[in-house]
Amino acid sequence: MKIVVLGPAHPYRGGLASIMETMSREYQQRGDEVKIYTFSLQYPSFLFPGKSQTDDKPAPKDLHIERVMNTCNPLNWIRLGLRLRRERPDMVLMKYWTPFMAPCFGTIARIARTNGHTKFICQIDNVEPHEHHIIDKPFNHYYLGAVDGFVYMSEQVHGELQRYSSAPALFSPHPMFSNFGSRVEREEACRRLGLDSNLQYLLFFGLVREYKGLDILLDAWMAISRKRDDLRLIVAGEFYEDKEKYEAMLESLGGKVILHDRFIADSDVKYYFSVADALVLPYRTATQSGVTQIAYNFCTPMIVTDVGGLPEIVPDDKVGYVCPPTVDGVIDSIEQLYQGDNLDRFRRNIVQERKRFSWSAMCDKIVEVYKREAV
Repeated sequence: MKIVVLGPAHPYRGGLASIMETMSREYQQRGDEVKIYTFSLQYPSFLFPGKSQTDDKPAPKDLHIERVMNTCNPLNWIRLGLRLRRERPDMVLMKYWTPFMAPCFGTIARIARTNGHTKFICQIDNVEPHEHHIIDKPFNHYYLGAVDGFVYMSEQVHGELQRYSSAPALFSPHPMFSNFGSRVEREEACRRLGLDSNLQYLLFFGLVREYKGLDILLDAWMAISRKRDDLRLIVAGEFYEDKEKYEAMLESLGGKVILHDRFIADSDVKYYFSVADALVLPYRTATQSGVTQIAYNFCTPMIVTDVGGLPEIVPDDKVGYVCPPTVDGVIDSIEQLYQGDNLDRFRRNIVQERKRFSWSAMCDKIVEVYKREAV
């Protein structure tokens, strides 16, 4: 097929860009012609909570990437829609994660589809955003109504999607990230991160936002650290909300929490997951989480909360624990983690469980949705 991938890619950083680039490679390996049209402007700086939207690593040489999409310029949306209408790709594959993108994405799709040939397929992360705004529903209607088919990654998202669209939709779980390399020896990981190899570590990883429940974990850590002097919590990720609300808790915990409050470069991710006994995600709400798929890649057990699609990805007492999104729930799960051979058992089970999270399966579902609509 002739495919255009529309969404985040180099030089934009983070998991969304990695996903779009990985799927592009999968289709290229199948013999499809693939171009990626990414952003010239993704978010205006005043709306972006982090320090930088891009990184300075070299562009991948095996992918055709053009920076042609400006989310804040309606004339750009029209031009790109007309361009796609002329180019007549068989499929435009889009990633959708926030209603902010809806005016841009929806206008491009509505114009391009008038060629009577191109189908727009969306690999959708979220329908309803974690932080709600009055514009969410009309924006969602505008974009989701212009899409020919969807692949979703949790039943929660599917339920929300059905309120906006009757287009074909298929489930495929979030694939496992493999672009961060392989697990390294624990001693090397400790050395790289400047950590004491005589201690044990749990990991909170990813952007810090209110819904991710870092405060729940820090409250739980107050109790855990009184019982375990040999255990430390690593918090690794950039703050996308006011850091001040956490500072009192962090100060009271002293050296019991190791804070790396920055965006973690792809090349360093393996050290965090190689040094940690387990990943802890104390989310208040969720659809799915790409961070769990990094943990699967490194055979790192997980503690997640019973929200959204997380229990679908992390089977309880098989590769980790699913607990209530409460302080007591997190405490109980951490204590169970270190009982008996649980950690070793979870690592063994991950080797089998992660086989269901493949990029090939995801791309197969996308093609299946495309063909259903094309009939």
